[in-house]
Amino acid sequence: MSQTRLSVATASPYDVVIGNGVHAELRGLLGEGVARVAIIHSAALVGRAHDLRDPLVADGMDVHLIEVPEGEAAKQADVVAFCWGILGQAGFTRSDAVVGLGGGATTDVAGFVAASWLRGVKLVSVPTTVLGMVDAAVGGKTGINTEAGKNLVGAFHEPAGVLCELDTLATLPMTEVRSGLAEIIKCGFISDPTILDLVEAAPGAALDVSGPIMTELIIKGIAVKAETVAGDLRESGLGPDGSIGREALNYGHTLGHAIERLENYTVRHGEAISVGMVFAAELSGLSGRISPELVARHRHILGLVGLPTTYRSGAFDELLAAMRLDKKSRGSQLRFVVLESLDHPVILAGPDDEMLRAAYAQITR
Repeated sequence: MSQTRLSVATASPYDVVIGNGVHAELRGLLGEGVARVAIIHSAALVGRAHDLRDPLVADGMDVHLIEVPEGEAAKQADVVAFCWGILGQAGFTRSDAVVGLGGGATTDVAGFVAASWLRGVKLVSVPTTVLGMVDAAVGGKTGINTEAGKNLVGAFHEPAGVLCELDTLATLPMTEVRSGLAEIIKCGFISDPTILDLVEAAPGAALDVSGPIMTELIIKGIAVKAETVAGDLRESGLGPDGSIGREALNYGHTLGHAIERLENYTVRHGEAISVGMVFAAELSGLSGRISPELVARHRHILGLVGLPTTYRSGAFDELLAAMRLDKKSRGSQLRFVVLESLDHPVILAGPDDEMLRAAYAQITR
């Protein structure tokens, strides 16, 4: 049974295990001394939750299944409070553990529950979507949304390990696969251009969750994130090599998060980030950093796999207001991750509204 193990070399190192049959490693990741485990999952994954629970119960653990809403609806303060209530009733102590089973939204909320209960209990993330595997489950960021914006309340809380069971991808709708692929393509632009080459050479294979190309893309995407967060866990803005560090992972996210908020989270994360990357590429071009050919390559690659590259006109003022509330802003100054060149992201701080409007005009064509 083929498995790949990647190490995230932060102050508290942990492994990301990718392959088939990796759920069997959950017991080992929980370690000794854990008496109680809460498995936080969505309704669609109740069967998987039971599959994880049964071996733990057989080993003498007290396991609680906590069902949360699907998608972004889970990332709310009342959902977190509901989870806290169950942990309190069950008598969870600091030596117990939380398991997050599901897509990126589920692992985000499970991580925040683990980070906030008794100021931090053990967490194991078990992502079940492409997006969850390559983005949300790795890196120690946890959080929930508020009316003011996305992920504005949260904490850094690293997991004890991440289990990426590839066979859980088999039932994903193609829209979810594309959404996850957007984050992988992002990793190609900011760090590993071989990702872009793979997608361009075989876009159909890149969308086949049962094929070797998708597996390779997932591994490459996780490797980029693991290396990036290892050098800058708390997004201090400086990597060990003088780079912008973890902020690079926000490429496309400033506008992308604003689109998600404006659409009341009815668009998928990867779809919004896809448009956000084209916008960031246009800013990179307008500020004299990259060529028109590299800007066009964004549209070409994202379009090859069916991701959106445009957004509706007439929404700029609303999006600008939402971007000003983004957690990447500093005071009243907007900050965008842009490309100095392929795989060389930098920060564009405080671009004037004229440049922003010009870039936006290019994505509404």
